[in-house]
Amino acid sequence: MSRGYDAHQIDDSRSSDFGSGRSGGRGSHSSVDTQMRLQALHRKENEADRLDRQQQERGSRERPPLAREERVREILSQRLRSSYADRDETYSLRDSEIHAVSEVGKFRVVATQDLAEFAYNGDCSRMKGDVENLRRRGLVKETTLADTVHESTRVIALTKEGHKLLARGNVVASDQAIYHGLKKPKEAFHDADLYRLYHKASDEIEGRGGRVDRVLLDYEMKAELYAKLAEALEGETREGERETIRQQVAESYHLTVVRGKIPVPDLRIEYSDQEMMAQHRDLELATEHYRPQGLAEKARAGFQIYARSGETDRLRRIRDDLELSAAIYRL
Repeated sequence: MSRGYDAHQIDDSRSSDFGSGRSGGRGSHSSVDTQMRLQALHRKENEADRLDRQQQERGSRERPPLAREERVREILSQRLRSSYADRDETYSLRDSEIHAVSEVGKFRVVATQDLAEFAYNGDCSRMKGDVENLRRRGLVKETTLADTVHESTRVIALTKEGHKLLARGNVVASDQAIYHGLKKPKEAFHDADLYRLYHKASDEIEGRGGRVDRVLLDYEMKAELYAKLAEALEGETREGERETIRQQVAESYHLTVVRGKIPVPDLRIEYSDQEMMAQHRDLELATEHYRPQGLAEKARAGFQIYARSGETDRLRRIRDDLELSAAIYRL
């Protein structure tokens, strides 16, 4: 889901129509190799779906704790309050409250039930108490999202005061962007799901011995990318040279030019692997707004694509029609 800029160099998957992005269909003379790749993707997706169902059925009590769960358990065990000063205001907060503020700030908006699950190990009572204290202190705002498409969802976002506390209190890493408020309410459902998507991927990364270093949302990546493109392309009129510059800028962000545009993922996780080598994973949350060409661009950009359970089958059928080599996982 693309947001924030309308420049032709940056993609907008929601409005792309079906067209020249199609590379072949089931009625065409598809190669045997293509069909074999699609069959391999189906097996990969079926196995991922099976593991997800198995995980849900087993529950957290029947498996070893995740690294995230162990960290949260340690945070929740700390009951003492610490003072955090922000110019003329001083806040007395528990570690769990600071953790909650940090989690929300990294993702702009978080569903209340997801905050309870991932930041409190399912302890809803503790989460409600912390959020109520944070709300009274003016650090967070809780509201209900509702429209004709999605079920109503209770979400939390930082206020300006909460943002200032994180920015000035050395609570998060200096290179970690933080956000506050609901800038575009119509996109808030999608934004809230990114928090769940992040934990699905980060749990896997940590399960393989990795360590997450930073989270980047498309807001931040597009702002930097657009500014750099505008500067690099200023005064350049030759299309061949413009294409070369666009390719160079994309590569500097570890991105790919697709059909003259630079697709940007919804979420990038930067992490260190077991050998302490810097890695990143680009994640895209496909929605009901996606069109075939938009999905094709994201797939060809090499993003790891997820979709809500109600949209997965439709998007997989589109993928098969376009003969794209990209798995689509259930969120």
